[in-house]
Amino acid sequence: MWSTAASWWAHHHIRLLLPALFLAAALFFFLASPRSSPSFFALPASREHSPSGSRVIWAQRRVAEWRPCGWWQTAMPAAPSTRNGYIRIDCFGGLNQLRRDLCDGIAVARLLNATMVLPKFEVAAYWNESSGFADVFDVDHFIEQTRGYVEVVKDMPEEISLKEPFKVDCRKRKGNFDYVETVLPALLEHRYISLTPAMSQRKDRYPSHAKACYCQGCYNALQLNKKVEAKAMKLLQAIPKPFLSLHLRFEPDMVAYSRCEYSALSSKSLDAIEAARGEDRNVLIGDAAHLWRNRGKCPLTPSETAFILQALGIPTETNIYLAAGDGLMELEGFTSIYKNMYTKSSLLTHEDFERMHGNTKAALDYYVSVNSDAYVATFFGNMDKMVTAMRTMQGLQKTLVLSRRAFANYTAAGLAGDQLAKAMWDAHREDYILGRGLALPEHCFCEFKL
Repeated sequence: MWSTAASWWAHHHIRLLLPALFLAAALFFFLASPRSSPSFFALPASREHSPSGSRVIWAQRRVAEWRPCGWWQTAMPAAPSTRNGYIRIDCFGGLNQLRRDLCDGIAVARLLNATMVLPKFEVAAYWNESSGFADVFDVDHFIEQTRGYVEVVKDMPEEISLKEPFKVDCRKRKGNFDYVETVLPALLEHRYISLTPAMSQRKDRYPSHAKACYCQGCYNALQLNKKVEAKAMKLLQAIPKPFLSLHLRFEPDMVAYSRCEYSALSSKSLDAIEAARGEDRNVLIGDAAHLWRNRGKCPLTPSETAFILQALGIPTETNIYLAAGDGLMELEGFTSIYKNMYTKSSLLTHEDFERMHGNTKAALDYYVSVNSDAYVATFFGNMDKMVTAMRTMQGLQKTLVLSRRAFANYTAAGLAGDQLAKAMWDAHREDYILGRGLALPEHCFCEFKL
């Protein structure tokens, strides 16, 4: 009888205790959770849900993503033991444009069976720049990581190094011209050439060994030198976590170059744009202007950027690092909504900041953006292509390029307010879950279904 009564008592009380135990565990988990800045997977603290009623864009379940292909990271066929000569890659522009030319040049050096000497960074007054390759990148790491893919040397034989290289500038070459057919004869004749690669060359037509050199050289061999990396790490550590890195482009020269009209800007911004406008940059009007804008050619303003981020459910109290150069216009249109914004100049000492060259500043933005919790770009330029690709290499998938085209088309259709916000959510959610814009759709990366 006692065992029967005990059994009934235990059964009866366990039924009462189980819900209480579950509730206690839930309360403990909630109270013990760390209280930090807003989670990228949580609903906005203000409980203003995204237009679809779901959580922030990063919480959406993805169906595909880009990852580095395995084929180019395996053993490469040995290059011929004899070389056709020496090649130096001459790179022009800002840091990420320099890097783009160098990546192409690594592939061309292998394609031409040439020994590659350290590249030359051709600096321009526009960037107020004087740094060379070794001032930004780790030379020894570059040589070591390209070993087996292409031969890279610091020094050449004296009889070669004492003469200037024969210049071969392919920048204006268009179409599917052949480097072997066009450039190899000059290399064989002069034994030492400097090459500026073509911007429009189709790398997918390279043989596999040249493609592998491009991928390895661009995404594994280019590492910031220790001095620049230390400064970049110091900057990264100073930013409150978690944070979103935003590459916002709305400078006078960019807007002038776009030939787009913006009527709601301040007189100061309009004057700056007009001052940057050349004779061949007249504002488009009429049907041409509408067509141009609807093709996504007009930069997003800071206030438009803020609107889209809110539509994507990004909480307004999110910590945001602004990866951008000097001269951004209308920034108050963004900071009036997203107030927790940080920049290089606000986090580094004035002395540190003023002594840096343009390439060093760009390298800091690049490093922070690659290592941020999330990355958003308003433009898919050279920096964005490099950052998104490197984030993909590291498996960092919270990356998104805002669609200027979608914004232009929906606003042209008369959408505004909640309707426009929902349309932007739908457009960007589709891009995100399908993995669009997370890496260059080139031979270095392959799409994986999830």
